[in-house]
Amino acid sequence: MHELSLAQNIIEIITGELLENGLTKVDTITLKIGEMAQVLPDSLRFGFECLIRETPLEGVKLIIEIVPAKGRCMSCGKNFIIENREFICPECGKAGIEVLTGKELEIVELEGT
Repeated sequence: MHELSLAQNIIEIITGELLENGLTKVDTITLKIGEMAQVLPDSLRFGFECLIRETPLEGVKLIIEIVPAKGRCMSCGKNFIIENREFICPECGKAGIEVLTGKELEIVELEGT
């Protein structure tokens, strides 16, 4: 369950940001997670909530935005949503595609005081 180690890394990053920016309280953390990032959002949320118990981060609202997997065909240039991990262009049927989005795993916003 690598989500627990991801949750720990997020907590370490947020704690560092608190110190660096002189914040004392975090209200909300927003993450973007791509569909292809191989992260289970519910498991990540569970691990995060377990790890922040009885810490200064307890009660933080974790918002997870899922980023759809999108690709561009290297043959015909068509942009499309990658469904069911099928890396074939729906326009021309060729397999050579560039993944544009869907691999993200990033902290995009931190709200606090």
